[in-house]
Amino acid sequence: MKRDLITVERFYTEQAGALELQLVAGANGLKRIIREPTVNRPGLALAGFTRYFANKRVQVIGNAEANFLKSLPTEERKQRYLTLFSYKIPCVIFSRNLHPDKLLLQTAEKADVPVFKCPLITMKFINLATLALEMLFAPRGTDIGSMVDILGIGVIIRGESGIGKSETVLALIDRGYSLVSDDITRVTLIDGREVVGTSAELTRNHMEVRGIGIINVAAMFGIKSIRQEKRVDLIVTLKTWTEVSDVDRLGIDDEFVKILGVDIPHITIPVRPGRDLAQLIEVAAFQTKLKASGHNPAKELNDRLIAQMSANVRL
Repeated sequence: MKRDLITVERFYTEQAGALELQLVAGANGLKRIIREPTVNRPGLALAGFTRYFANKRVQVIGNAEANFLKSLPTEERKQRYLTLFSYKIPCVIFSRNLHPDKLLLQTAEKADVPVFKCPLITMKFINLATLALEMLFAPRGTDIGSMVDILGIGVIIRGESGIGKSETVLALIDRGYSLVSDDITRVTLIDGREVVGTSAELTRNHMEVRGIGIINVAAMFGIKSIRQEKRVDLIVTLKTWTEVSDVDRLGIDDEFVKILGVDIPHITIPVRPGRDLAQLIEVAAFQTKLKASGHNPAKELNDRLIAQMSANVRL
């Protein structure tokens, strides 16, 4: 599980478009660290009450704060700015296209605190920025395997090099399913309970097929054949037949593997010539979907057998 330090520069680079951010001062402070995945309106701090000031968060100034500052005499306003920027705040963002006054910009420049403005109304900005920060702070990792969306079930396919992962994924795409990632899947933990997989931006929509090379899946199979991200619902490991000493023929006992601390259903499929791996993985995904809806065929059959045996004993 990896947690990167989130800088103001990264937040700005990744969210400038979505949040319509414009840097107006303090460019030298872009390396400042955002330490909490939410935002704060510093009205109380600007009014002089700093005991519980959430200075580790992005600071947002809306109409209320801006009008309060305008009402202060120049010297008093200067002192409030000095107090604000004496804390290690990550940055200040003015919503509603409010224009920071010259005194604030000068103080921010001296303190190397980035100042931005954006046209969004304050509450909309706060909602969007909080979601963006939660995603940036979410634990991340990588999983060695290709990922496919099979009718809403996100399946990561693992296996040794040369075992047939790429051919299997191609066969699934040819059946109408969608590629999420090839070979390496980037995973992110959302809300501490759901793992979402995606691909690296650089290799998105592409696959490496041994003997053919790099192919563009979207160009070859159509836009429906790709998906940017998907929740991970199932892990399938392909192993050669000789490696699997004890094959579970009934599937009564559920097996799980942990990704970012979350248990994900896992199955092992033995590989040998003549087995249609794409069809087997397709059926495994359908089985996962059935279990999620409350149906477990193996358990249902086992319960019927036990009931039948109990009836015979009574006779």
